[in-house]
Amino acid sequence: MIVEIVSTGDELITGSIVDTNASYIASKFLETGILVKRFSLVGDDRKEIQIVLKEISTRADIVIVTGGLGPTKDDLTAEIAAMVSNDKLILSKEALSDMEAFFKQKNFKMSETNKKQAYFPSKAVILKNACGTAPGFYMNYGKSIFYFLPGVPFEMKEMFKKRVLPDICGKFEVSQRLKSKFTLFGVPESKAAQNLEGFEEKFPMLQLGFRAAFPIIEIKLSSPAISDDVKVRESFSKAHNWALSKFVAANVVSDKGLSMEEEVARLLIEKQKTIAVAESCTGGLISSLLTDVPGSSAYFLFSAITYSNEAKINILNVNQSTIIKHGAVHQNTAEEMAKGVMEKAGADFGISTSGIAGPTGGTDEKPVGTICIGFAKKGYSTAKTYCLNFNDRTRNKKVFAATCLNTLRKELL
Repeated sequence: MIVEIVSTGDELITGSIVDTNASYIASKFLETGILVKRFSLVGDDRKEIQIVLKEISTRADIVIVTGGLGPTKDDLTAEIAAMVSNDKLILSKEALSDMEAFFKQKNFKMSETNKKQAYFPSKAVILKNACGTAPGFYMNYGKSIFYFLPGVPFEMKEMFKKRVLPDICGKFEVSQRLKSKFTLFGVPESKAAQNLEGFEEKFPMLQLGFRAAFPIIEIKLSSPAISDDVKVRESFSKAHNWALSKFVAANVVSDKGLSMEEEVARLLIEKQKTIAVAESCTGGLISSLLTDVPGSSAYFLFSAITYSNEAKINILNVNQSTIIKHGAVHQNTAEEMAKGVMEKAGADFGISTSGIAGPTGGTDEKPVGTICIGFAKKGYSTAKTYCLNFNDRTRNKKVFAATCLNTLRKELL
């Protein structure tokens, strides 16, 4: 089965936004055992889109096209789909009615330009949009089935997951693939690859992959398409355990492939513990990560972004003398921050960060990348200083946050 993805939009080819739609679609296909063969990216150019669709229609079984279904003049997808397939656009009264109902529900007035979204090739099958105004559609063209989806990620994901993927699985025989992954922290990608040298020779039937999601490394294993091959399953289990054994346990965040925040959340829920967070240099990033995980209300109690010295003193009860003597970026300050936020929230644990994310603010004694991480629980508190400069403020904040969460993770084990 040959599957291809086409992403359309000038904003993509100019780099104004990143094409997350294609990566999402490819990952969901992989979960069902389907490998995407090719990605194509084209701007809002009528001629170029026609060329791409015609070319792909000669070789692919399934084509997913995203973008160009909106109400503006540069939304050309439906018109071009009709043109290349020698069809004509017709008004779908059902789609128009759905759009009118959507606007009414949101208490918005539907403009005349939105009616453009209710026109489709006459032979197309419409895919309802439960999250927005632009319906999708699918149609046969050449040797392919083309699925046309909105470019808005939230709308596209909902339509692909609930409409498109079930339709494809009903039309085609999909072979199962075994998949697993585990996540690492504190191991460079090059070192991870070095540790796993010899995998291909030892497990020639399986595929090994790496994904750097800074500062986390994902190690991914997958099998070829199988029906119910016992030998493949046994080999796959051995391969996963062999790969896992090549790393120090402290560097393995999750043997199930969970992210740092997901694993911390899992441990907090499992042990029925609560957390409060005090952040300075990370500016709320840790709190955001923890509350991105569904069910975070079970363990997350309180967050304080105490950027100024006054906030540290007045909100977290950090001793003024500590800051005068050591400064804001110091183990003693971070320790008192963690203890203070834990007591303020009545949480089981408190964690804190105070550091220098850069690019300015560093000194010889405390260079950019210096991070002090505090941890507190009832009757005990501590802190540690690291120097983790990745020459970029955003990357530094990410690795600071991950290091802080990793401190909590190790305490929960």
